[in-house]
Formats: sequence, C-alpha cells, structure tokens
Amino acid sequence: MHTATSIRDDQHVQPDLRRFASGPFDSRPLATAAEGDLDVRLFRTTYLPSFVASEALEENSRPVAKDLAWLRLTTPGGVPTALGVLTIGRDPSAHVPGAYVQFVRYQGLDPDAPVADQQELRGNLVETAVRLSALLSGHLRTRLTDGDGFREEQLPDYPLEALRETCMNAVMHRDYETSHAPVRITWFDDRIEVTNPGGPYGQVRPDNFDRVHDYRNPNLARAMKALGYVNRFGRGIFRIRSAMAKAGNPVPEFRVDSSSWSVVLRKWP
Repeated sequence: MHTATSIRDDQHVQPDLRRFASGPFDSRPLATAAEGDLDVRLFRTTYLPSFVASEALEENSRPVAKDLAWLRLTTPGGVPTALGVLTIGRDPSAHVPGAYVQFVRYQGLDPDAPVADQQELRGNLVETAVRLSALLSGHLRTRLTDGDGFREEQLPDYPLEALRETCMNAVMHRDYETSHAPVRITWFDDRIEVTNPGGPYGQVRPDNFDRVHDYRNPNLARAMKALGYVNRFGRGIFRIRSAMAKAGNPVPEFRVDSSSWSVVLRKWP
C-alpha cells in the first residue's frame, strides 16, 4: 500500500520518466535515484566551473537545483538523470549496475597467471578519473633510452596519453543501458587489454570505426570534454595511435564486434 509520501513521489517522478523516455539513455531520469544521491558539493566545486566562466559564477544567483537541471543532471522536476548519476552520483552503480571499472594486473601473459593487483573503481566520473590516473601511473615501468647528447631518458613502457585516452573513451562510449558488465582493464606482462560493453553505435560499423563517429552517450561525451577527460571529439583513435607510435610501441589493435570493443596496447619491444 502506498503511503502519502510515496504517492507524492510517484506523482513527481512519473511525468519526468514519460517525458524523457525517448531520449538517449544518459538524458533519461532514473526512477531509483533522488536528489540526495547527487554530490552537490562536487557539482559546485568541479562540475559547474567546467561549464561556466569564473566571472559568470560570481554573479550566479540561481538555486543549485536550477543549475543541475540546466546541465541535464536532473530533470526540471528534480529527478536525477543517468548523466547526473554517472558524473556526480554518490554511488553510480547502485542505479546503473555496469557503471564501474574493473582492473586486474596479472604477473604473466594470460589469466592463469598470479594476480598482482585487482580493484573495482565504483565512483562517479570525477572520482574514477582521479583514481584511474593514479592506478595506471603506479603500474607503469620505465626504461632508459638515449636522449640528446650524453643524456639518457626514462620512458614508460606505455605512453600514459594512450592509456588515458583508451580508458576514458571506453567509459564514454560503453553501453550503460543494456549491459551490467564493467569496463575491463586487464594488464599482462606484455600488453594491456581494455574492453567495454557495447558494439558499434549509429553510423559506426566494424569497417569504418576509425573514420565515422557517433555517440551512444552524447551528454556524457559533452561533460567529459568540458571536464578535460577527452581532448577533441572524434580524435580518440588517432591520438591513441599517434601516442603509441611516438613512444615506439607496437601499433594498437582494435577488436570490434556486435557486443563489445577491445583495444590492445602492447609493450615496447
């Protein structure tokens, strides 16, 4: 039996659910989430300043609820959208089950090898980016190479730019709507494999994925660009290839099928 409070909540949520049902998944309200599931402090200190100039922020007198709706993190009625939960949610995977990153580091060349490190990153986009940067940097190893003149340089076994671009593109393009699988980062002694659920989307096909661009999560893509997690739209694959070539690593491999993407980055020879 519904209480008076739950009836009011239903009346508040259901119109928003119907209104946004036909849009991209990242724009849809999540019936399981409430305003308290969003980190408003993170929104004010990090998210909003990425979209609004500091001078405008100083003059901003709008209630935070208005700014949340303006940036599509909630509906006008105050219901958190998938975008809001993914980017500033306190516990995204409680509402979007696949919204996390699984990291495994093996001491060997296959999954039968001993596990050196294993972590699940279940925070929002901002928290995940911070943790992921530290995690990847901590597992990189360096080699000495000849520099200019008599100097020697230390180079990582994988260029951090390629790693970052690969992982953040996986977070941006994955299928959050129909898959509960995480983005998987599997680190072996000779390679790193990054896999995300969701095959080619829209105009993208296995034979044109490096030339044609489309967005399963257009609002999330916009947010990641504003926050600085991706450099330019449509340039991810080029940047991965370029960074690997510049560092002297083998050409990255892209494996695309109907249900997933995988990128294989191989260690320098």
